[in-house]
Amino acid sequence: MAMNACLCLHKPSIPYRPTVNALSPSFPSALSFRTNPTTQIQPRKPVSYGIVWNPKTMVGIFGAGLTLTLVGPASAADFPLLNSLLLGEPSNALSLPTWSVHVSSVVEWITAMALVWQYGEKSGYESWKGLSWGMVPLLGGAFCACTWHFFYNSEALEVLVALQAALTVIGNATMCIAAFRIYRSSEERSNNL
Repeated sequence: MAMNACLCLHKPSIPYRPTVNALSPSFPSALSFRTNPTTQIQPRKPVSYGIVWNPKTMVGIFGAGLTLTLVGPASAADFPLLNSLLLGEPSNALSLPTWSVHVSSVVEWITAMALVWQYGEKSGYESWKGLSWGMVPLLGGAFCACTWHFFYNSEALEVLVALQAALTVIGNATMCIAAFRIYRSSEERSNNL
């Protein structure tokens, strides 16, 4: 269920575009017909990639991930102040890093569904919206898993495990069908060109 997100790739803020004069001897004569002799190619303006490419944000995200990884299993029962406020957790309670993986996976899945839907709308490829709908059963399975863990893997809620398995099978089938529909529509478009 977890989707890998690569947030640490460096994108240059100013793409390299050399300044070339069409009359310079180093400029290939075969390409000189494309440019005006007085025109020079200028570098583009800096592009902002948002919060993901902000170095301070990346350090914070990396530090939080490293901290959660190195701390090891932790739950509210490990903290005396929280333990006095709460009645305590059973031994099968999920650790904080495990909860962070569960919650972030669900958030990533919902984000992926929204991005696929937007791509279908903006590109005009309506078959991509079907992929977003095909992802819904798998999201339901993720909610089943999180609900079961939230109630400490209660035996009274064992039906959620079976429901999660069924939704996973259904979701895999619907995603396969959606992928086939995308393939078929792209094949039809390439034949129409």
